[in-house]
Amino acid sequence: MKSILEKAKNVFDLEINELISAKKKLDSNFETLVIKCKETLDKGGKIVISGIGKSGHIGYKISSTLASTGSHATFMHPVEAMHGDLGILQKNDILIAISYSGETEELLLVLPSAKRLDIPIVAFTGNVNSKLAKWADIVVPMAIEKEACPFNLAPTSSTTVQLVMGDALAMVLLEMRGFTKEDFGRLHPGGAIGRALTLKLTDIMRSDATHKLVKVLPEMTIKDTIIEMTKAHSGSAMVVDKDQTLLGIFTDGDLRRHFDDNLLLEKPVGKYMTKNPVTIYGDQMAVDALKSIEKHKIDDVVVVDRNNKVIGVVDSQDLPGFKLM
Repeated sequence: MKSILEKAKNVFDLEINELISAKKKLDSNFETLVIKCKETLDKGGKIVISGIGKSGHIGYKISSTLASTGSHATFMHPVEAMHGDLGILQKNDILIAISYSGETEELLLVLPSAKRLDIPIVAFTGNVNSKLAKWADIVVPMAIEKEACPFNLAPTSSTTVQLVMGDALAMVLLEMRGFTKEDFGRLHPGGAIGRALTLKLTDIMRSDATHKLVKVLPEMTIKDTIIEMTKAHSGSAMVVDKDQTLLGIFTDGDLRRHFDDNLLLEKPVGKYMTKNPVTIYGDQMAVDALKSIEKHKIDDVVVVDRNNKVIGVVDSQDLPGFKLM
């Protein structure tokens, strides 16, 4: 008898193989779909997704992904549509109907109303000879060889292909319509990604105004530097010249690395500072600081102006407070 892990890996293999097959079958129908969706959005219409059962769940996720990446989209439940929600469909919209069999009665009932409004119908189906396909203006075929279900019954491989097809649509539209990461942030203000993309460095950095930015001259002793760091509850001090130009950074790590020197505390901090620390410009976004911290595996990023004068520091310990980590 196969082990649990072997059975699980077999499900992965089956669904991956179906995705590879679907990828190879992508043709001009998908290109037509993308172009039609872009035209719809450009003239103020929206993408309406409809389906029932597992296909409905996938359709809801696709509509959510489209909306979150700048393509106006919504989900319309076919049963609710027959009891008033048909009002979701408006002229200039496009309807994507999802049904693997293409024979889902509840979904088929919606199509005549879409036709009366002259709304283009797109079929996501595994049966190009189905009733749904015959109603459709654009058919995106996604037939599979086998569901991951051992009885070949439960929608598994088929819904995975539907889901990825929806993701492909959303991502291609995203690029074609010039949607940026800043646009993404504006649509996700409540999440860490959104905050990172909308907050500026000046919103999160320690500065003179916060009284948590430590700047010292290179001749200051390490003892006095540590005292200043302790006052500011900071793990680092920026070493600057008299014009506030960055010379280096002194951190708790630098202290530990040289702690075997018995006379360390009385020596100038400039001798033990880290030269050429990682810096970032003050007019950049919070996400840029996050990238620097992750890339260089450091705790502090020095914020400078375009003349390399220190204006702040981003301390990784502060980021959870801004819900950025």
